[in-house]
Parts: sequence; structure tokens; C-alpha cells
Amino acid sequence: MEKIPSIGAYHSMVEPFHCDISKHLFLSNLGNHLLNAADKHSTERGYGMNFLHTIQRTWVLSRLAIEMEEMPSLYDSLTIETWINSVMRFFTSRNFKIIGEKGKVLGHGKSIWAMINTENRQPVDILSMQDGTIKEYIDAEYACPIDAASRVIIQEVGELKAQLPVAYHDIDMNGHFNSIKYIEHALNLWSTDWHQTHFVKRMEVAYVAEAHQGDVLYFYQHQQLSEAEIKSYSVKITKRTENKEETEVCRINFKFATK
Repeated sequence: MEKIPSIGAYHSMVEPFHCDISKHLFLSNLGNHLLNAADKHSTERGYGMNFLHTIQRTWVLSRLAIEMEEMPSLYDSLTIETWINSVMRFFTSRNFKIIGEKGKVLGHGKSIWAMINTENRQPVDILSMQDGTIKEYIDAEYACPIDAASRVIIQEVGELKAQLPVAYHDIDMNGHFNSIKYIEHALNLWSTDWHQTHFVKRMEVAYVAEAHQGDVLYFYQHQQLSEAEIKSYSVKITKRTENKEETEVCRINFKFATK
């Protein structure tokens, strides 16, 4: 039986209801394209969600970086390439290439994932799963020419801009706040007018802790020192549980460029 290639390519189209007022793909919807490609890639190779859930395991996203030259537009063809770049005992790194019309490379992504036990939420040894099958699909040579996803160090907490009770549509199939919803709600801190004239050139997300229904999230925004053409901001997201303690759940850095 022929071995499946290490790199997967998944094709779609930029649909109208996935676009913002500028007729470009929402960054959050691009994030969903990346995560869906990651799931398809892992499923085809024997370590996807449909198998893992039968043995009380799941993948959780730890870090995500996306860097774009431009955002895909309404009705553009879109191809997401994805592959495993490295595997350690408790973490694996996965890269992405974002390809638009006529094969034009629009951007890249890098991510770090962990596998956890869904019953006790503890890390699982990835290399023990499926006899370490994942190692057969590592490609450390295929180029992904952006900086890796970092821990996202935030020096200033910033100004409290929004608070959000966690509700039904925020919760994913793993029972916690959806990874992409953090990005979606964070980008709501800027006006529609801002998003008409700016796009996210680079975004880095570090997921620190899980949030669940019943929590209230607090969004703190801080403008960092910016370059001439790039506006940099950080968003720190905390949660308050029923006992009113505030703890950090997510950190995001955004670099905006003019459209």
C-alpha cells in the first residue's frame, strides 16, 4: 500500500458569508480553514479526532501564528497545505501554507498542539499513540518562512475594553471555549471602519488555560510601539469564575497593515 504524502492540500472557496465588509475573508474564518485542514490531515493519517475521541483523547491548540501578505477575497479559490514539522513527547508543531488564486502564496501559519486525556485533561504521550505513526509524516524540510509561534509576552496589561459571558456558541466539541472564538472576539475590539482599511499582517496567539460555560472573559487591549506602516497591539484575555478570581486564559499579539 502506497504511503500517504506528508503534506496535505485542501481546497475550498471564499464564500460570501465568510467575508467582512471589505469582501475579504474574516481572519477567524481563515483560522477555521487552517484547523479543519489540520483535522483532515491527521484523520487521513490515523491520528485524527474521530479516532482519538473513541479512546478519550483529543488535540488541543497551544500556540498559533498566522502571517499574511494579503487576505483572500470573495469567491477566490483557497488551498491550505499543512504538514507536521516536528514531534516531541507532549507537543507537535504543525505548519501551514495559504495559497490563493493562480497559486499565489498569500501567507503561512505555524502552530503547536498537545494531546490530552479528555477525562482528566492531562497531557498524553503523543509518540505512544498508534505505535508512533505520526513520526512517519514529519517533514522538517518544506519551507515555512515565518517566525514560530511564541509565548506572546505582554508587558502591559492594557485597558479593559470588553467582557463576555461564555455562552453556547463559544463552546467547541471538546467542551471548552473555541480556540478561534478568542480571535473573533478580540478583533471585535476594533471598529468596522478600522477593519475596512486594515488587515492583520501577523497574529500570534498563546492559549494559557481553558474557559468554560459559566465563566466571564475580560479583554484588555494595549497599543505597543509600532513601526511606520505596522500598528501593533496586544490583547490579554482573563476569566472570572464563580468564585470571582481572575486568571489569564489567552494572550494575542496583532500587527495590522493597511489594505
